[in-house]
Amino acid sequence: MEMDFKQLALAIQAIAEEKNLPEEAVQEVVEQALAAAYRRDYGDREQEVRVTMNLHSAEVDAFVSKEVVETVENADFEISVADAKKIKKDAAVGDTVELHEKVTTFGRVAAQTAKQVILQRLREAEREIVLAEYEDKIGTVINAMVSRVEGMIVRLELGKAQGIMPKSEQIQGERYYPSQRLKVFLKDVERGQRGPQLVVSRGNTEFMEWLFRAEVPELEAGAVEIKNISREAGVRSKIAVASSVQGVDPVGTFVGGHGTRVNAVVGEVGEQEKIDIIVWDENPEQYIMNALSPTKVSKVVIEKDTKRAKVIVPEDQLSIAIGRGGQNVRLASKLTGYELDIEAENGTAPEAKTEEVAVTSTPAPAPASAPAPAAKTPEAAPEKPKQQQQPHKLKKKEQLESSLLEAIEEHGE
Repeated sequence: MEMDFKQLALAIQAIAEEKNLPEEAVQEVVEQALAAAYRRDYGDREQEVRVTMNLHSAEVDAFVSKEVVETVENADFEISVADAKKIKKDAAVGDTVELHEKVTTFGRVAAQTAKQVILQRLREAEREIVLAEYEDKIGTVINAMVSRVEGMIVRLELGKAQGIMPKSEQIQGERYYPSQRLKVFLKDVERGQRGPQLVVSRGNTEFMEWLFRAEVPELEAGAVEIKNISREAGVRSKIAVASSVQGVDPVGTFVGGHGTRVNAVVGEVGEQEKIDIIVWDENPEQYIMNALSPTKVSKVVIEKDTKRAKVIVPEDQLSIAIGRGGQNVRLASKLTGYELDIEAENGTAPEAKTEEVAVTSTPAPAPASAPAPAAKTPEAAPEKPKQQQQPHKLKKKEQLESSLLEAIEEHGE
């Protein structure tokens, strides 16, 4: 089977080049497989066998380790002192020597075994090399190409590895199709039966941060920084930014001249996703006000123990503060770390007036109590004056009836 060994040597070189594997790694895998085949055809499975292969000459050499003994009981594992000295002149009982044998042929079963081992070990070697390469890239943005879309999972080609993008990591409303080129954030590398599988994302906050890092060089310089990001991919994102250099406007730095920087990020994630860039503040009240932008906030009351905050806004700003489906307040809550309760100003006004009435003199409650319900239920306002001023209204009614009778009589005349 010399010819087969030559073909094997050529195959090793071709596989190493195709899989982009080091030739030494491929050769090592093949030699281990040939050692297994040798033990099957010429010895015992428990034997210690080392096989070397010259890729240029296609020569295969086997080296079998045997223990030197006085009386040989098992020829597969032991060798006599006399025979051992032919290999090693100073061999003594207890030593281990290697017997060199030229391998020219393998049986059909052994050859099939070697083939299976080679394929299995090559896959393992490829996985280890890919894992080593991509483990260093976890947490970075890499280029990918969509290979196919399977239901809610998008499969991508990332150089020598395969990647998957689950539904939870996709941008809402974004469409994917084969051969589409994308930028993706590498989240993790998983060991799978089909080889290393890369989990990528376009919908996480880290992807948004990396896009801004590519557009805002001041981030690397340390002049500005991103304090936090809350995101609902494909819908809206809020980014809290700060400046460490006096005179540098952090929001303007991220927006760029004529909006070029933020527009470049929007061009990657899609125009359907709105991006709010707000100023981070050490004062939590001010930070919450900024986070609820573009809402005009009247007052913020912080409960630091429970990490809750009551936000009071003008009545016409209530729907803006909450946002469609609670989106604005939800993102602001994630951004600031506080659970936010939004209230309109008219909701707290009656309570304040009631407290004022309590500390006034005795005659005050009658006129002060009238406007209080008027703010809540305008229809109830006329009822109280009827009860309080019943006599005056009856007199006016009698006067009105008499005046009407006089007018009728005059008209009749």
